[in-house]
Amino acid sequence: MAFDLKDLNFRTISDPKGLCEEGDAAYREKVSKAAELIIENRKNSPIVLLSGPSGSGKTTTAMKISEELEKRGIGTHYVGMDDYFQTIDPETVPRTPEGDMDLESPKCVDMELLNKHFDMLSRGERIFVPKYEFSRQMRVQEPSKSIKLGKDEVVVFEGIHALNDMVTDRHPEAFKLYISARSDVMFEGKVVFKRTWFRLVRRTVRDFNFRGSDAAETMSMWANVRRGEKKNISPFKNKADFQFDTAMPYELPVFNHTATELFKSVPEGIERFAELRSVLPALQLFGDIDEKYVSEDSLIREFIGGGIYEY
Repeated sequence: MAFDLKDLNFRTISDPKGLCEEGDAAYREKVSKAAELIIENRKNSPIVLLSGPSGSGKTTTAMKISEELEKRGIGTHYVGMDDYFQTIDPETVPRTPEGDMDLESPKCVDMELLNKHFDMLSRGERIFVPKYEFSRQMRVQEPSKSIKLGKDEVVVFEGIHALNDMVTDRHPEAFKLYISARSDVMFEGKVVFKRTWFRLVRRTVRDFNFRGSDAAETMSMWANVRRGEKKNISPFKNKADFQFDTAMPYELPVFNHTATELFKSVPEGIERFAELRSVLPALQLFGDIDEKYVSEDSLIREFIGGGIYEY
C-alpha cells in the first residue's frame, strides 16, 4: 500500500479530523478480520502468535484484538513474550558483529519454557508466566501472572520472535498473525518516505516520550535493529495466517513537530548515518496535525501517549 503525499497534505489542512477517523476505521476493519480468523481457528488451538518488527504497534493491536474477541464472547489473555527473556549472562549472550550484546536475537528467549507453556495451555493446564526486569536484565522469582484457559478462551502471545521456527514448528496449529507498517509515501511516482521510516519515527518518538532515551541513543541502535529484523523476523512473516499493514495516513503529520526536533540531532559517524540524515528533509514534506484530532484509543497513542491503554 502507498499514501499519496499531495492528498495527505491537502487532507491535513482541509479535513484533519476526517483523515484521522478514516485511518482508524480502516485499522479497525483489519482487527475485526483478525478476530474472525482467530475464532475460526479456535477448534485447532487456543494459542495466538502475534509478531512484527519494532514499532509496528504490536501491543496496541494485541489489546484491540482482545477487545474484539471479548465482544464476540471469547475470553482473552495477553502475554508479552519479553517476559520469557533469559537473565543476561555476558559470557553466553549472543553478540553482534561489532561485539555488542545482541538483544534482538531469539537465543535470548527461553524457548524451552515457552514451548512447554504452549503445550500446557493446550491441555487446559495452568501456567505461571515468568517476569523479566529489563532495568536489571534478569528474570525475577515472582511470576508476572497465572493463566488457565477456560472453554471459550484464547491467549495472545505477542513478540518479535513469535513466528520463529523454534515456536511455529512445534505448534503449527496455533493462529499466526504478522503486522508491520508497510506503506510508502509517494509523490509523482517516486517514494519520498520509506515504509521502514514509519517505524523508525514511531520508535524514536516513543523512546523519547516514555523510555528516557534521547534520539541519538535510539538511532545508534537502528542498524542492529534492522539487521535483527532481516535475520530473525521478516524471514518468518509468510508463515502467518493473516498479515496486515498498521501504517496510518495521519501519523506523520501528528508526529511531525516532535520528530523534526529529534531528527535534527542525528549523531555523525553512526552506522546508516546517510539514511538517518535523510529522514529529516523527508519529514519536512508533511504538514502538522494537532494531537487533539487523534482518538484516545488510536494505535498512534502507543507512541505519543494520552490514550486509554496502559503499556
